[in-house]
Amino acid sequence: MRILDDLDPVSGPTAIALGNFDGIHLGHQQVIAPVRAAHRSHPDWMPSVVTFNPHPQAFFSGDRLPSITPVAEKAELLQGLGIEQLVLLPFTRELANLTPEQFVSEVLVQHLQARQISVGQDFRFGRGRSGSAQDLQAIAQGRGIPTTIVPLFKHRDLRVSSSAIRKALDQGQPELAAAWLGRPYRLTGCVILGQQLGRQLGTPTANLQLPADKLLPRWGVYAGRAHLPEQGLHNLPAVLNVGQRPTVTGDRSVSVEVHLLDWQGDCYGQLLQVDLLHFLRPEQKFDSLSALTQQIQQDCRLARSQLATESSSLA
Repeated sequence: MRILDDLDPVSGPTAIALGNFDGIHLGHQQVIAPVRAAHRSHPDWMPSVVTFNPHPQAFFSGDRLPSITPVAEKAELLQGLGIEQLVLLPFTRELANLTPEQFVSEVLVQHLQARQISVGQDFRFGRGRSGSAQDLQAIAQGRGIPTTIVPLFKHRDLRVSSSAIRKALDQGQPELAAAWLGRPYRLTGCVILGQQLGRQLGTPTANLQLPADKLLPRWGVYAGRAHLPEQGLHNLPAVLNVGQRPTVTGDRSVSVEVHLLDWQGDCYGQLLQVDLLHFLRPEQKFDSLSALTQQIQQDCRLARSQLATESSSLA
């Protein structure tokens, strides 16, 4: 997978899916499908996804917009879908001010050497978002570049979108987010040394150092399944806490701590992936460490029960 953070050098000619693609959800996968088909018909066309960095919404608002899929995670998912090149267009004032015609001519034709384009039905581009997907199709067609417009994707009569997935995660609904993503929402990070209080309480935890722009779900306790790829371990039942740990710390830093229910060992410095499956409870402050310990034990029992039920239903 080639990841480019500027316009040169691009491996071309290209078949491109164009959009923001935060999440690589089921709708995004529909937009990517024509690119794979084009590559099968034209093996010399580099199957590519072209997106924007930063996200246009963050650029215009000036607000930080955490990512459902930071760049490394996005690249890994795209590679699994048969994409070989990820182009991160620098979203600058100059790019934002291009007319739709200029965007097609200067960016898609000259720099990206596009031979085929795929976009979602709601794609907008050009100065002031003046260009629609239909405009893109017409302009590109005039330059001999076929453009596929993919209809909005729905799951159980609800439109699948990055904003809807963000809302589901913010409300502590990982099951709904997973249905729209086509996979569980995953937190991936390096295990770093923490305060080791969990070990003193009988529930040792792995502290995850996540990418700075990773979107965190609602603060609270979750049941999930963990993966330690460097040790070849997968689907380990886990309980994780996302939040500020108000009972044991006075600072306001947010942490992600993972307790592996059926595993003991050393994983410091290693990559740990955790799939969020069920929200157990909101984060809360307890009157004592004893009360916290009792609650953690209850969380572990509940997580075991939910994960066992899930496993039996899949058997």
